[in-house]
Amino acid sequence: MKETNIFKLIHRIEQMNNANIIRFTKAFPYPLGISPILVLSELHTKGPQKQAELAGTLGYTKGAMTSISEKLVKLGLAERLYDPSDRRTIRLQITDEGEKALAKAQSIGQEVFMQLFEVLNDEEIAQYLRIQEKLVQGIQDQSI
Repeated sequence: MKETNIFKLIHRIEQMNNANIIRFTKAFPYPLGISPILVLSELHTKGPQKQAELAGTLGYTKGAMTSISEKLVKLGLAERLYDPSDRRTIRLQITDEGEKALAKAQSIGQEVFMQLFEVLNDEEIAQYLRIQEKLVQGIQDQSI
């Protein structure tokens, strides 16, 4: 592949990602980005967790996780649970409002992706899926 083509491809991928993030952000009624939504999803799936556990699972620094947690607590989407036997142990737990926000995020995310792919016909979608699977396999092969 020519060097100019790879940069054009990278540029198009960034354009698509940025456009989708903007569409999602405009439709989502909470002042949150993707990282806090991923935290809510993790809390929804696995229940209350320590911030350090969340940071490790999601690949965030402890500082970033502290910032995300503060924002979620301030918005009432998560709450801190203190261990009665050890007050130093604090877990983050999703609230009912957090569950509603997560459901809304998932709904909007699905809508954004449906709109993104509606310009492709069935054959193009199948081809795109094969390309994505090949790229993922290449990444997995390199990490072995």
